[in-house]
Parts: sequence; C-alpha cells; structure tokens
Amino acid sequence: MVRLNVDVASRISELQGSIKEFELNTKLYHTILRGKGLEFDSYRMYSEGDDASIIDWKASTRSNKLLVKQYKEEKNIGVLFVIDIGEHMVFGSTDKLKCEYSAELAASLANLILNSDDKVGLVLFNDSVSYKLPPVKGQNQLDLFVDILSNSLTYGGGCDMGKVFSYLVDFIDNSVSAVFIISDFVRLKEKDFSSLRLLGNKFETVAIMVKDPRDKELPQVSGEFIIEDPSTGNQLLIDPKEAKEGYQHYASEQEKFVRSSLQRSGIDLLELSTVSSFIPPLTVFLNERAREKRSPVFL
Repeated sequence: MVRLNVDVASRISELQGSIKEFELNTKLYHTILRGKGLEFDSYRMYSEGDDASIIDWKASTRSNKLLVKQYKEEKNIGVLFVIDIGEHMVFGSTDKLKCEYSAELAASLANLILNSDDKVGLVLFNDSVSYKLPPVKGQNQLDLFVDILSNSLTYGGGCDMGKVFSYLVDFIDNSVSAVFIISDFVRLKEKDFSSLRLLGNKFETVAIMVKDPRDKELPQVSGEFIIEDPSTGNQLLIDPKEAKEGYQHYASEQEKFVRSSLQRSGIDLLELSTVSSFIPPLTVFLNERAREKRSPVFL
C-alpha cells in the first residue's frame, strides 16, 4: 500500500490557529446551518445590542413590536463529507495532487466538527458510491478519515455525479444535517442538475471545488505530446500551443456551468486551487457564513 503525501496534523494546526478569533468550534451551527433542519421555537422581543438583521419584520409588523425568531439548537448534528475519488483527482502539477489536497481539507474540517462534539460521516464516489462511513463522534472517526483518504488504493475509476447525488437524496436519513461535496466538478453534466437540485433542497449543502492550475490552462511548452485517457486508453497527439485557446475556453465554460448549477440548486460554493493553501479562503468562507444576515437565534 502506498501512502499519499497527506499532512493532516499540520493542516489541522493551521486551521485551528486561523479560526481561533472567530470561535467557530462553538458556533459551527452558524457556519453550516442557516435554518434547514432547525426547529422553530418561539418569538422574543428584540433587545438592545441584538443584530438588527435578525428581526422578523413580517411578525413585527403584525404585532407592532420588534420580534426575532428563536430556534431550538440542534445538538449532535451529523455532517457528511462526499468526496470525489475518481482517477481525475489523482492529478497534480503542484506539490499536492488534487486528492491529497482534498484529503487534508476534509480531515481538517472533520476535526473542527468533531471538536464541536458533533458527528461526521464519509461517502466516497467515482462512477458509483464506493465507500460509506456513517456519521459518528470521536477521535477514532478522524483516524478512519485520515487512514482511508491517505491510502492510494482508495482512488480510481470514472465519475458519475448524478448517480451519487440521487443516491444521497434517496438513502441518506435525517441524522445528516449538512453535506460537504469535495470535487473538481470537471465531470458535472447537465443531466446531473435535477438530482443536484434535490440534494440542495434536502440538505444544507456546501460544494468545495478543488482545481489544479492545469485544469484551467495548458502549460507554455513547445513540441508535440501524446496524452492518454486512463479510462479508455485512447491516445491523442496534441501541440499545446495550438490546443491552448480551445482548452482554456472549455475549462472556463465548464466552471461557469458548475457555478450556475450550484447557485440554482441553492448550494454555496468555495473555489480552491492546489497552488495555494486552503486555510485562508476556508477561514474567510466560514466567517462569512457565520455573519450571514439571516443567521438563526438559538435558545
């Protein structure tokens, strides 16, 4: 068994240091959940010092008083990581393969959630669901995450995102409150949209798109090269200079399609590149979700 270049301990330490000022360990509900799966309890009077953005203006107008909604805080939420392990993720032109980068990202987030005394689970997919780990608490769960995601034998195969989204909608129960999808999304197709939208409607869902620079453009090199599709063995002779413009156009259009599909499905998107650390953009992303104007007020 070959272990991938995955340094989870360093990434966990960096993420913990980066988010310390935001106290996300104790306010994870504010960053992941924005109302889905939370039970409304009652209204209360607006108090001086409350954020004005949490006022329920319709209820306030009816009662002629300033009111805010209160929710019953959902304890022990289950967060499911849905990770693309297709062969296209075993690629990289930087220090990290996309799968290595994704493994460090998932494990770091999982650690954050487990430290909040919540549960994490794992679904790995290529052209089907290849592995399932139900959401549970504890350090052992993180150890399983790291062991599975750093094993090179975990990866390979094609990619059928629509089939996986349909599976999640049909078979994941209400013990799961939120879903993180980690992929490069290069294989997302129009036929996958309906199942993606259903997933976004059922769960609080966050998509994290991990790209290598070569996913966006070909390198500046001269000469001709043979490239091979690892799935079919088909080979193609290309001149990067000639193919560069068409390749970049296709990559750009695919990214636009992914952004549009996720937006129409009500799914937030975080875009990352293996060329730089995920820590700063992830911290900003989580902090922005924590500051959402419509964050619930918990009892």
